[in-house]
Amino acid sequence: MQTRFRKKKTFARLVVPALALGCFSYFGFHAWHGTFGLQSSSHLEERRVELTARLDQLREYRGTLERRVALMSDGSMEADMLDERARYMLNVARADEVVYFVDHQD
Repeated sequence: MQTRFRKKKTFARLVVPALALGCFSYFGFHAWHGTFGLQSSSHLEERRVELTARLDQLREYRGTLERRVALMSDGSMEADMLDERARYMLNVARADEVVYFVDHQD
């Protein structure tokens, strides 16, 4: 009976560590540079600050609009003043009217 001994090839021993190194490298790269990685967290924080500032502006604008609507709806404004303001803002006039627009600050 003959026994054959095979010499283990160096290449076969390096396949599993090479695949593991490739996987670790891939996931490590994306953990650092990916969309939700460590480096992008600073970009997300900057975006959050910008959006918070924009939200504050919109809330202030909405408050201004709500105050203007409250002034119109509490009965203190007369119908002809409301009609005049609506025509001015919508740029609408009847055929038999002459309209003079005077530039003034609101």
